[in-house]
Amino acid sequence: MLTANELTKRYGDRTVVTDLSFTVRPGTVTGFLGPNGAGKSTTMRMILGLDAPTRGHATVGGRSYAGHPAPLTEVGALLEARSVHPGRTAYHHLRALAHTHGIPRARVEQVLALTGLTDVAHRRVKGFSLGMGQRLGIAAALLGDPATLILDEPVNGLDPEGVLWIRNLLKSLAAEGRTVLVSSHLMSEMALTAEHLVIIGRGRLLADTTVAAFVRDSGAGTVKVVSPQSSDLVRLLTAPGVDITTDTPGTLQVRGTDAEHIGRTAAAHGIPLYELTPNAASLEEAFMDLTRDAVEYTATLEGAAA
Repeated sequence: MLTANELTKRYGDRTVVTDLSFTVRPGTVTGFLGPNGAGKSTTMRMILGLDAPTRGHATVGGRSYAGHPAPLTEVGALLEARSVHPGRTAYHHLRALAHTHGIPRARVEQVLALTGLTDVAHRRVKGFSLGMGQRLGIAAALLGDPATLILDEPVNGLDPEGVLWIRNLLKSLAAEGRTVLVSSHLMSEMALTAEHLVIIGRGRLLADTTVAAFVRDSGAGTVKVVSPQSSDLVRLLTAPGVDITTDTPGTLQVRGTDAEHIGRTAAAHGIPLYELTPNAASLEEAFMDLTRDAVEYTATLEGAAA
């Protein structure tokens, strides 16, 4: 189990992470999400002992990362896939890592095969594409057969086959009882891969919940309502937090309340309904709704045509 306890990190007068606490449990893929600048990479670096927290601490398997006598066999990490000497081959890069922990040569060959790098194992890394570099980083993370995986943007640069491969790999590792924490900006992929979410914004915890509960409770979904008395229904449903729009006469898109409430309201006032269809929010919509005020770098399309 991976635990962050009140992690705080300051750089001078700038606080990047503030009192961040969460737990990542084994047997589940946990998505670690947040806008750019939210503090995800800094948090991962503190968990791995690469950055010292200003306050708080993190443990993996009940110990700090540095407290494990053979950390590669406890925690596999991918933070910077291209942090490899460009003159080394993939095979010798992994062999050098394996040598530090007494990991046998057979395991090096295993992870090369697992990541699809066997045919290029003796090519120098400087000639690798972005996707091949990612696969090598994942191979290094898996080298010690660790109980915990911490991966930052593992699908970056992968082709569709590679994205499907890493999705199935992460699910299979979690199914074996391993702890898997994965950061990504691809919400569609997280919706297919993760079961639990830890979401941060501006260095603070915004949500720690399951994917299903987060999407269900986000308030970003809508309900399509078709009624010949839509104007009466608008008057009855109007309330703080409820947003009602229409682009077709007699058809409403209602956000901020659920189909059950709308149906009961219509029934109580004798208003016929021709359609009452909930449209659940996507993970992306729910994420954007939650992090709207936590986005540090906001782009605009104004002037793009010019």
